[in-house]
Amino acid sequence: MTVLDSDTQVDLPLRVQGFREGVMWHLVCGDNAVEGVAFVLGEEVARQFLRVLRDDLAVGPLSGIEQPPCTRRAAFWRAVWPVAVQPVPDFESGLGEDAQWLAGLAGQSHAVTVWHGDSASEQLLLARIAAALEHSELPLWEVPCGSGDSRVASRRAVAMRAPAELAELYLPKLVGPERRQQLANQWRGVLAEGAGIRRWREGAFQGEDFSFIDADLLERCTPEWRPLGRVMADVMGHCDGFFATDFFLFWRARELAVQGRVQIEGEPGANGYGGLQVRLPG
Repeated sequence: MTVLDSDTQVDLPLRVQGFREGVMWHLVCGDNAVEGVAFVLGEEVARQFLRVLRDDLAVGPLSGIEQPPCTRRAAFWRAVWPVAVQPVPDFESGLGEDAQWLAGLAGQSHAVTVWHGDSASEQLLLARIAAALEHSELPLWEVPCGSGDSRVASRRAVAMRAPAELAELYLPKLVGPERRQQLANQWRGVLAEGAGIRRWREGAFQGEDFSFIDADLLERCTPEWRPLGRVMADVMGHCDGFFATDFFLFWRARELAVQGRVQIEGEPGANGYGGLQVRLPG
């Protein structure tokens, strides 16, 4: 089997055996990617070596994300989480466990493979892992599953690929030293920037504040009542550079309501927003 590094094509003797046996960590961003990747790896390998990092790194403050219990990051997700959706996750515990695990990643013996697509969060995870392994000799591999284009019409996250597609895409690439350093620098850059939203475009992260996504929501509201879910879906369908989730957009809609820029009424429903309607103030 021929495996590509970041710059050239090389033949690697049966380190490929390691891929087939799964004797390395396999990292995915979010629960929706688990089923397909587990199908490719096999049940036993997935049970032992597949790890899910659930934090959507594309949105919210990253300050203190490497210092458990990640207080500021946890506070952000508590604000985002709809009151009607119970129980509320223990964000400090989950984020803190991830930070501790990543802090020890360079000191263990297994190589690391990151599965990623065109999601800004997946790309940020890859950059975060490169930073965690910056001073380690452990191999870092990637399994690109996207199109390379983060625009809505073209992008593909790992979770958007069928299991059979992921099996065909399972051609791990070794991340070479130059690209590892570039990725680690990108991670430090987004930490220093402190933006509210990070979009991924043409291999780079672009930070912005929440006003841009708020403007998208306001543009799709009218003086007449519209289902809030429909308004949010319209924003999702035109949101290039990152996947705007329903809970994140619902949080921004609530913030706009607090500011008096929209009005929201109705019964929230099980998902927190399903029965709500929104309009511009009359």
